[in-house]
Amino acid sequence: MKRTAVLAVALLALASQAQGPAIKRTLLQRADLGDGREAIVGIAEISSGGATGRHTHFGTEIGYVLEGTTTLEVDGEPPRAMKAGDSYTIPAGRAHNATATGGTTKVIATYVVDKDKPLATVVP
Repeated sequence: MKRTAVLAVALLALASQAQGPAIKRTLLQRADLGDGREAIVGIAEISSGGATGRHTHFGTEIGYVLEGTTTLEVDGEPPRAMKAGDSYTIPAGRAHNATATGGTTKVIATYVVDKDKPLATVVP
């Protein structure tokens, strides 16, 4: 319970620090995988014209666009225009940014990340 509260506070701090008011994150579930990693499921809501800001994760992110359209920029790949129904995978440690290009975008994301590290790290 205490760890979940710390994670929620860290997510809120990251959202306000790195992404400003353009993104809202809602933690849905967290599960210990027993091998030094954990799975975290959440919803990210990006305001129209807003962006997540460049960041990385200590593990893989797998996501699905629930609504809206977005441009996903992942280092080493061409930008991708994504719409509701599209899915994506971002490898561990790869810097990325998503910008809502057609109204508010909602994404459900699963992170399989190293346990005792922050969920995300801001990339300047």
